[in-house]
Order: sequence, then structure tokens, then C-alpha cells
Amino acid sequence: MWALRAAVRPGLRLSRVGRGRLVSRAAPPPPCPVRALAATGRYGPGGREGPGSAERSKANGRTTRAGEDKEEPEDEGEEEEEEEELLRSDPLLPAGTQRVCLVHPEVKWGPGKPQLTRAEWQVAEARALVHTLAGWSVVETMVVSTKTPERKLIFGKGNFEHLTERIRGSPEITCVFLNVERLSPPTKKELEAAWGVRVLDRFTVVLHIFRCHARTKEARLQVALAEIPLLRSNLKHDAAVSDRGGGGSRYIMGSGESFLQLRQRLLREKEVKLRRALERLRRKRQLLRRQRAKREFPVVAVVGYTNCGKTTLIRALTGDEAAQPRDQLFATLDITAHAGSLPSRMTVLYMDTIGFLSQLPHGLIESFSATLEDVAHSDLIVHVRDVSHPETELQKVSVLSALQGLGLPAPLLDSVVEVHNKVDLVPGYRPPDPSAVAVSALLGQGLEELRVGLEEAVLRATGRQVLTLHIKLAGPQLSWLYEEATVQQVDVLPEAGAAHVKVIISNSAYGKFRKLFPG
Repeated sequence: MWALRAAVRPGLRLSRVGRGRLVSRAAPPPPCPVRALAATGRYGPGGREGPGSAERSKANGRTTRAGEDKEEPEDEGEEEEEEEELLRSDPLLPAGTQRVCLVHPEVKWGPGKPQLTRAEWQVAEARALVHTLAGWSVVETMVVSTKTPERKLIFGKGNFEHLTERIRGSPEITCVFLNVERLSPPTKKELEAAWGVRVLDRFTVVLHIFRCHARTKEARLQVALAEIPLLRSNLKHDAAVSDRGGGGSRYIMGSGESFLQLRQRLLREKEVKLRRALERLRRKRQLLRRQRAKREFPVVAVVGYTNCGKTTLIRALTGDEAAQPRDQLFATLDITAHAGSLPSRMTVLYMDTIGFLSQLPHGLIESFSATLEDVAHSDLIVHVRDVSHPETELQKVSVLSALQGLGLPAPLLDSVVEVHNKVDLVPGYRPPDPSAVAVSALLGQGLEELRVGLEEAVLRATGRQVLTLHIKLAGPQLSWLYEEATVQQVDVLPEAGAAHVKVIISNSAYGKFRKLFPG
């Protein structure tokens, strides 16, 4: 992802409330279209291409975006209109510049103490989330100790009063990012009343990043579905407040339902329509997968923690300029397919996937199940890790936990190929696991070793075999093999009018060959 030394900008210090330290502040940066992390310059649209080359003639001549298809239902116009209507909603957070006070609750002991991480690393990731949003900047960072993170106000009385005084005494703060997974509506409302500004949790910030980065209709629909639980939770809280206020039930004339019941019904209907729209897209994906299966392209799903270098690696392996890496969290929200060749000249499709994050709510992953289905139907999973990051072990645990939550087949999980990326930032690095492959996707280091390892893994996973076949040159056998298999070597026997052909071929293709050309 990024190195800690790059994520924590000069001029900003972490402060700990209750120890009497003043907080250094940084002036808000000028607005720009997309805010990158502090460690810029590692990737970019002009990033270095790897030595691989894409065989686009076998992949329909282009990079394909999963979910695209030419077949459309008869009522395409009505469905398009319904989907556009579903996407007409106000964002959860206001647009424009935000000057954020980042507050991190630190649990130093007890069952709530996080493992494999430290407060400064968690703060660096939270800061990077904020900087991913255009026009957002962190003007204050406070690490506040707490013994009772499960309490309504999270902090003890003394620390909470001190924190409130600091926030209310800083007029430049426009909102507070409390670095916890999810705040309940009552807690959020009480904190906002105490601090006088909007309070955001990790789920809301990540969801807003997803909304800002969603480009295709499928991604936008999945973000809209992920917002439903948050909207429903807020609605329940509003109802409870209304009941305590004694306002009574306000029924809409002639409808037999209150305004609250109407909002609940409309939310349910919206969720049903969103799921229906995503189911249509899922069927299109299934059709694409069937088409790929007919051509027998092995599919390699590339997964990893957000900003670990997945897209850069795919670009290096394929030479596909359509893979545009960005040094940014959640830059990829759509799965795209990129054709590349292995040492045997066998063509494979690399699937670039959405990045994972620690403390990412299960509901958010579930909303992107249509996109992540392509991982479940792949032949091989490549897990890319940023070994230069101080939390690389925690990131590995987060990714593997998310993959297990997708209900992937056991053989697929057991055959994961682990790639240790960004070794150029760790001089003398050697993988502790001998089965892992160390690479620098940016500089091209280790890519040939990786291609060899991928070929061996793909052959095992797909049941392909290496055969030497005796064929007659006068017939169509050789051209058929070039079309349906991977021809590695041809030894011509001129006096016999034949040849020995070494091929990598699937079991089904070999069965067709024996049926078409018996003897």
C-alpha cells in the first residue's frame, strides 16, 4: 500500500489527549481532481510496462470489462430507465472541501486490543482514506486512549471532555473522522451534538470513496445496495426519536400508512429493484464466463489488499496499456480481464479485482458479490502483497479472511499463489515462505520466475497436459492444434510427410482431437 514514512506527512505529529501536548496543524492542500497518497511517483498512467505481451487475437482483440455483453433483453429500454432512476440519489456525504479532525481510539489492553498492528499504522491508513477523496484534508490528528470502546460515547468522561474542548476550540474543523468500523445512529447523533460538527465512521468514509470511484453502472448499483443498511439504520433511529418525542403517528391522507411506514416501504422496494438489476448483470457475467470456457482460456484472479500493486503487476505481465495503475485506495471497483501469455505461449486471462481492507464490513463485501463472483469461477488465485508495508501480515490475514467469507471452493483456496510485491523498497528481501515469489512489478524484477510458477500452477489447476503428437502435414491437424491448443514445438519429418508436435492441451480438447483425427 504505502510505507509509513510516506503516509505520515512532515509537519504533522500524532498527539495523545490527556498528556498536555499541542497538536501541529497542516494547512489544507489546494483542491485537485484526485488526491493521491503521500507516496506518489511509484505508479502512474505512464508506469513502466513489463516484458509480457498480450495475445489479443485470442481474447477478441481487446481488454474486456467483466459484465459487458452484446446480448440485451427485449425490454432493455425499461430496464435502463429503472436502473438510472435507482441511481438518482443524493450522496451520503456533502460534496466539496472537508477539513477533517482524525480521532483514533487506542485500546492498549484487554480483549479489544487489536493484534498485529499499532496505533500509528492504523492512523496512517485512516489518513490515507481521507486523502483519497478530492478536496479532503486532515488538519488535526488525535490518538485518544480508551478502556471502554464498546460504551456509547467510546471514551471515558475525562478524555471525552478534553476531546470535546479541543474540537469545539478549532473552528477550521468541518467534520470528525472517528476511526472505528461502525457507529450506531444514537452514538453518532450524540457525538455530533457534543462536538458541533458531522461525525463519520470508517464504513461511511469507505462507502463514500466507493461512490466517488464507481464508474460503471454495475459498480454504482452495488454501491447503492451497500448504502441500504445505513439508510435503514438511520430510519429506525429517526422512528425511535419520533416515538419518544410524542409526535404521534402522522398518516398520509387516504393511504393508511404513516410517513415513516411509507419511507420504509420505499426503501424495501428500492432494495428489491437493486437486487433485480444486479441479478441481470450477474446473468450477463455468467454468459461471458461460458464464452470464455468454450475458448478454454485459463482465468487467473489477482487479489490483494487495496493499493498493493495488483494493476501494476497485471500491466507488467501483459503489457496491456488499458491497465492503468493509480497510487490510490480503491482505485479499482470493477473487474477487468487482461490477456497475457506464459513461457509456453499459453494464453491466460488475468482478472483485476477490487482491493480489500481491514475492518471492512461484511455487508459491503456482500454488496459486491456480483463482481467478486469472477474470483470464485477462476482457475487460480494470485494473492499480491505489499511487503514494504509495516502491516503486511495483518493485510494478509484480512485478505484471506475476506476470501474465506466468499465461500470459495477449498481446492481454489489451497492453491493460492502468493506474490510479494514492492521488494525494491526492502533491500535484500527474501520471502520467508519458499513457495512465495518476490517481485517488483514497477521495475520488472522477478517476473520471469513468476511466469514460470504461474504456468506450473495453471497446468495443475486446469488439468492440462503436455503431449507430443504425431500428425500428417497434408491434413488439417496442425492448423487445428494451433487453434485449439498451445503448440510449443514442431519437428518436421520431411521423408514421412509428418511431424512431431509438442502441445499443451486440455483434456476436452484432446478428446476432440482424437475424435476428429482417429488413428
